[in-house]
Amino acid sequence: MASRLVPKVNSKQREPPCKEKHAVLLSPVGKLEISGCEAGLHEIKLPKMIVLPSGNAESSPACEVCEGAEEMTEPLKQCSAWLHAYFCEPARMASLPVPAFHHPLLRQDSFTGQVLWTLLRDVKFGEAVSYKQLADLAGNSRAARAVGGAMRSNPIPIIIPCHRVIRSSGQSGNYGGGNLMKEWLLSHERLQKEKLAY
Repeated sequence: MASRLVPKVNSKQREPPCKEKHAVLLSPVGKLEISGCEAGLHEIKLPKMIVLPSGNAESSPACEVCEGAEEMTEPLKQCSAWLHAYFCEPARMASLPVPAFHHPLLRQDSFTGQVLWTLLRDVKFGEAVSYKQLADLAGNSRAARAVGGAMRSNPIPIIIPCHRVIRSSGQSGNYGGGNLMKEWLLSHERLQKEKLAY
């Protein structure tokens, strides 16, 4: 009975502070900054894409670590491997582990967290869903607007694929890395999915 009186938040406060490490990856969409600790990935920061990269994904940088390689924790190494596969070898993604997440938003019981976990689990490479469809999947069909808020607060874009959430009209909608990047990611996935189908 006593254990029910202890709020979830207090149990987290006893954890030692994270020793956060950072790395930068050069990818086809620009420099991606990743950060995390031994317990998991905290964040992926996207660059703002002003112009589309010239050429196709094959001729673009392969998503290699260009800063911070010597300090990478295991979750950062997994993140780097996953992103490399995403951009360069999508067929390998299924065999790679998704890194553990250690961002507070993904560790608390909230609608935002539920939406992000649902998106990660249910919307696969090369697919897209509307805000309303994702609200349905997350268990609240009338929360399409709240889904939009969840996408804006996603700390781990690309791995948690908020770029796959589009408007019901079929338009891509807004994106933290800018609409050009969202369009590029969706196009990259469609092309790679077609290749994998052959």
